Amino acid sequence: MGIRTSSQYRTPEPALVEQRRASRNPVFVQSATVRRPRANPIEAALQDLSIYGCKLVCAPFKREDDRVWLRFQGGTPISATVVWAKDGEIGCRFDAPISSGMVRAMTLGL
Repeated sequence: MGIRTSSQYRTPEPALVEQRRASRNPVFVQSATVRRPRANPIEAALQDLSIYGCKLVCAPFKREDDRVWLRFQGGTPISATVVWAKDGEIGCRFDAPISSGMVRAMTLGL
């Protein structure tokens, strides 16, 4: 008997695993800017938000791991890192979690 090299079973697809520590919420406030160090702010639209990060639509980013400052509706700048960038959207992880009160205020009208 030889080693069997084929199988009647399909190779399973990789599991889709949600790796976020907190659920993302659609936002009511969408006005935002993204600024790289020593660069001018780029206008953006906030798509969703959690205490740990967010997704924005903005001019395309060429690199992940960019350090950025985010500002929502003219508020205090929030330091973050771009963790993914694709098709004019970016996902950012905040350097420190934002307050749940801020998340509530930005998602309240939905």
